[in-house]
Amino acid sequence: MISRTLGPEVGGSIGLMFYLANVCGCAVSLLGLVESVLDVFGADVTGSSGIRVLPQGYGWNLLYGSLLLGLVGGVCTLGAGLYARASFLTFLLVSGSLASVLISFVAVGPRDIQLAPRPGTNGSSVPPRYGHFTGFNGSTLKDNLGAGYAEDYTTGAMMTFASVFAVLFNGCTGIMAGANMSGELKDPSRAIPLGTIIAVAYTFFIYILLFFLSSFTCDRTLLQEDYGFFRGISLWPPLVLIGIYATALSASMSSLIGASRILHALAQDDLFGVILAPAKVVSGGGNPWGAVLYSWGLVQLVLLAGKLNTLAAVVTVFYLVAYAAVDLSCLSLEWASAPNFRPTFSLFSWHTCLLGVASCLLMMFLISPGAAGGSLLLMGLLSALLTARGGPSSWGYVSQALLFHQVRKYLLRLDVRKEHVKFWRPQLLLLVGNPRGALPLLRLANQLKKGGLYVLGHVTLGDLDSLPSDPVQPQYGAWLSLVDRAQVKAFVDLTLSPSVRQGAQHLLRISGLGGMKPNTLVLGFYDDTPPQDHFLTDPAFSEPAEGAREGGSPALSTLFPPPRAPGSPRALSPQDYVATVADALKMNKNVVLARACGALPPERLSRGSSSSAQLHHVDVWPLNLLRPRGGPGYVDVCGLFLLQMATILSMVPAWHSARLRIFLCLGPREAPGAAEGRLRALLSQLRIRAEVQEVVWGEGAETGESEEEEGDFVNGGRGDEEAEALACSANGLVRAQQGRGTGGGPGGPEGRDGAEGPTTALTFLYLPRPPADPARYPRYLALLEILSRDLGPTLLVHGVTPVTCTDL
Repeated sequence: MISRTLGPEVGGSIGLMFYLANVCGCAVSLLGLVESVLDVFGADVTGSSGIRVLPQGYGWNLLYGSLLLGLVGGVCTLGAGLYARASFLTFLLVSGSLASVLISFVAVGPRDIQLAPRPGTNGSSVPPRYGHFTGFNGSTLKDNLGAGYAEDYTTGAMMTFASVFAVLFNGCTGIMAGANMSGELKDPSRAIPLGTIIAVAYTFFIYILLFFLSSFTCDRTLLQEDYGFFRGISLWPPLVLIGIYATALSASMSSLIGASRILHALAQDDLFGVILAPAKVVSGGGNPWGAVLYSWGLVQLVLLAGKLNTLAAVVTVFYLVAYAAVDLSCLSLEWASAPNFRPTFSLFSWHTCLLGVASCLLMMFLISPGAAGGSLLLMGLLSALLTARGGPSSWGYVSQALLFHQVRKYLLRLDVRKEHVKFWRPQLLLLVGNPRGALPLLRLANQLKKGGLYVLGHVTLGDLDSLPSDPVQPQYGAWLSLVDRAQVKAFVDLTLSPSVRQGAQHLLRISGLGGMKPNTLVLGFYDDTPPQDHFLTDPAFSEPAEGAREGGSPALSTLFPPPRAPGSPRALSPQDYVATVADALKMNKNVVLARACGALPPERLSRGSSSSAQLHHVDVWPLNLLRPRGGPGYVDVCGLFLLQMATILSMVPAWHSARLRIFLCLGPREAPGAAEGRLRALLSQLRIRAEVQEVVWGEGAETGESEEEEGDFVNGGRGDEEAEALACSANGLVRAQQGRGTGGGPGGPEGRDGAEGPTTALTFLYLPRPPADPARYPRYLALLEILSRDLGPTLLVHGVTPVTCTDL
């Protein structure tokens, strides 16, 4: 029950604790039965009422307990039917005994009852001591109202509230007996709550009545020095003995059969592997006799302890852990607001559950801090073991329901109207055609998100009207497995559309929820480079998962098609590719185009720090190289967006050792140093640590003075040959700077031309807006290809939203 609610890791560990509690509880009941038998029939009994026939001592006590365990184990091995009949018989005997005791309180007059000598004293040399049965007496009740804890006459230990509670609590542990046998009840959903409530109410009434009558009629000496005082005040003492023996036998049978059923359930769930395999064995009638024998052997080991009250404290702690877990299960379901959690118990409330959990934990530590801490530590170790082994995922986890409830609540409180640029973060939608060829980009985008939303989007081509079922839904499992194996923190969003462009529009509009929606579209670059199959070289994908090796689930490599062969038709045309970029900008989304990410240094895509890795540069060109112009062009929204994205990447541990370089393009008439000073002041305000280099962009000097609006150049403001020449010149400028050091700067001297030094790991380029005329989309894409050709890993970025703020 707990496993199906809190999950197999928690439920399995607590289930084993509950099993141990039942095993120890059976041993406690048997030790109590042996003690009560020897009080009358033991050879060392003092007083006139003893029948000295049974030898005593540790070995003899162990033998008597083992014989009684054999009797109890035999009844439980024969099945639940015999146990039920035996339990009904013991119920009748206990009821008769209780009736005689209750009558005796009224019918018997005042008398003195001789007390047995304390252990370790010579009974012949010590004068006899007496306890007093006073009958109903107000002064006796008044004397008994205080605590007055004294030494336990059997152990010599000083009693406290916690130790008395620990001993008494063992008389109430049968509350789960019905739940333990739920598999053998005809109507468990009715029988368990009804039987449990009746049993608790009946037991509570009997205990309260006995407490009241005892404190009204027996003095404190009798209550503290004679645990079997009911015999001394009974009209017929043998009937009291019969009731005590029947009670102890019933409790031991209940604990043993409950323990066997718990162990059988743990074995059936296969949570602990071959260790519990023998407990799966059942008879033809369904009786788990293998689990009974398993439990019988453990009870036999516990009997070696021999200390009743010491063992009772440990048993109580184990039971309290299990009861706290049951309360926690109900509390979790109530707090999760699961629609299918509809308890029929009308007085149920999360307040009572919380009180139950707190009370159980408090009493655990009051009774025995050591045992409580040890039990929680054991439970944690078992939970860790089960988590490492992995459990069934089909049971459902209440943690998922709780997370859903909390996430929904906080998403409603995430008000998009309260967004502020100071707290801006990238929220990425990465469109992936085939993840086999996009694995490095998958990880690079994960590094760029900076705690923001990250969605993997994929468009399946098709029309639902012409298909018998939705082909998208079965694909989610493969994509989620991809996220797990790639170790990225991403959501998956798939859609079905007649074209990739329309599918991208769908994802841009509907991905995310509330205040968590993508603000940046990331695409791979559209070129003729044949895609690589990174599944073959990446360690996380080169070997099949454990489930695949064991035949549980297919290997991830079989769930995605092989990469597109060179020259094969593509799902997206160049026209639609540029149109998708234009669509995103119209929707006020930032755009990132990633080229040659497969060439990124592997250590830069790892999850840990790469302080020992080779030194690399991250180059940032915050000016539109296809429209060069002097002046402070680097401070526009797009240029600041480039700086922000590069800075975010440098904050990732794998990129800490990389050095950020910002290249400032100067016009032909602009004096060196002036623009650099303004840029350094801006970087200081934005707290960005970077090296600044000025480069003369002479190729565009003569043409860069025109007053064309942004995009005119690629819209046809100049001839194709001139545009290609400018793009080629800009590409040469960037490549030339990639091979140069920084001269001297904050980081010290760099490599010189021709000398070995830091290389550029990643380049950020300004992405111009697509032309307004769709007919010029292919020319625009060709210019981007020339601009970024042979630059290595490159991100072409266009930002449309403000991302920095220097105002207080």
